Amino acid sequence: MHDGCPAYFPSRKRRAPIFISKGYLTIYRKVDLMNQLHEQTETFDKLREECGVFGIYDFDRNNVASTIYYGLFALQHRGQESCGIAVSDTAGPKGKVQSVKGMGLVNEVFGAENLSQMYGDIGVGHVRYSTAGASSRENAQPLVLNYIKGTLALAHNGNLINANELRDELAYGGAIFQTTIDSEVIAYHIARERVRSKSAEEALARAMKKIKGAYSLVVMSPRKLMGARDPYGFKPLCIGKRDNAYILTSETCALDTIGAEFVRDVLPGEIVTITKDGIYSDTSLCIAKEQAARCIFEYIYFARPDSQIDGVSVYHSRIQAGRFLAMDSPVEADVVVGVPESGNAAALGYSLQSGIPYGTAFVKNGYVGRTFIKPKQSSRESSVRVKLNVLKEAVRGKRVIMIDDSIVRGTTSDRIVSMLKEAGAKEVHVRVSSPPFLWPCYFGTDIPEREQLIAYNRTVEEIRQVIGADSLGYLRLERLSEMVNGLPICTGCFTGKYPMEPPKDDIRGEYEK
Repeated sequence: MHDGCPAYFPSRKRRAPIFISKGYLTIYRKVDLMNQLHEQTETFDKLREECGVFGIYDFDRNNVASTIYYGLFALQHRGQESCGIAVSDTAGPKGKVQSVKGMGLVNEVFGAENLSQMYGDIGVGHVRYSTAGASSRENAQPLVLNYIKGTLALAHNGNLINANELRDELAYGGAIFQTTIDSEVIAYHIARERVRSKSAEEALARAMKKIKGAYSLVVMSPRKLMGARDPYGFKPLCIGKRDNAYILTSETCALDTIGAEFVRDVLPGEIVTITKDGIYSDTSLCIAKEQAARCIFEYIYFARPDSQIDGVSVYHSRIQAGRFLAMDSPVEADVVVGVPESGNAAALGYSLQSGIPYGTAFVKNGYVGRTFIKPKQSSRESSVRVKLNVLKEAVRGKRVIMIDDSIVRGTTSDRIVSMLKEAGAKEVHVRVSSPPFLWPCYFGTDIPEREQLIAYNRTVEEIRQVIGADSLGYLRLERLSEMVNGLPICTGCFTGKYPMEPPKDDIRGEYEK
């Protein structure tokens, strides 16, 4: 495992393998406060990741649309608002791209009919959750641009911190925008640089020197597929191979789904290019920083547990987090349970370390999707109760340790603790496999402003009182690096110390004046 460039490909020949407040809350005030918070934020109290990307180039000229479809299925957890696929035939008319995208889950947007009408041996796909730009079909990706050099299709995961300035610069130069997302700014700059560059990858490298923030990109030109990762490596991107096809995707679980083998991760600041002659990385285009800064929440929450990112197993990192919680925040109890899904592995780790039996306390409703109608506060129904139900037999009369990945505003934790106690749990001890959130995130994770964070200006004891737990413990900050085997990480949302200067204004909404 290593950071930065150079990357090593032994050959550019076809078929060649790669070696590669503060406020002290009284009891009566807690009820009023939590009712207000539930009404406003109950369904927005879990972190969301921005996107998942997928790209494939098949040298045997097989149609790739269905493969992208299945790859996006594996990445559905990274975004459920919209999705899209764009494909091109490298032997067909230069610049012709077929694209289908829409609002909803992958199986809602795509079916046998529209997939069968798309043909291409090269293509890109995307699943989206918005952190910048409205949730609308216009903002769905991949973006497809027609310009003097042909076409450009782009899928982006991440968030730029200088998108507003770059967008204004382009607008004053006459650019007309079709979306409100920062990804369009990236696409415009690549197209502009391509006019004065020798190659598409050189144009991409030049654009990367202008954009700042977090991004993993998969870019399709008429005859090339390119993958790029920001210099800090915030967002994951890896390379896979199946038969005579190469794949670029956000997580290794997508490779497993389509029967591809993992080759390696794209390095921070690296550009990987796939053409009819093979796959290569031009080290002269590398712009890696001395110190990388992976998003720790890929390991805590975002990524699927069956993925590996930068040489670290997501499942193992969550087991480690649970073990650390047991070491640092022990408590006598009868059973350890996890809040599905990301809390389960950490709960198992806590159980293994403490010797307290691991159990299943929650049944998750897997059919609550994007179109779920949120209950109003005046209704007896709760969004949490619809999505989760407690197995009363598993917790009745027991002292329960409940493991969750994070506490953002606290409304969800309050509901779940209440549900466990209503089901007969004698005690509920909450353990969190991340430190307290104290600062917002500007790099593709929707951690809100400080005033909306339950940990802002509150002690752990005050938070415990708000959520109604019998005890509360967080993962210690210094444990984060240990849980990912020393991998350089970003801790900005916990410490306020970001890898780069954060924007002075909140840039995470729509680009509207």
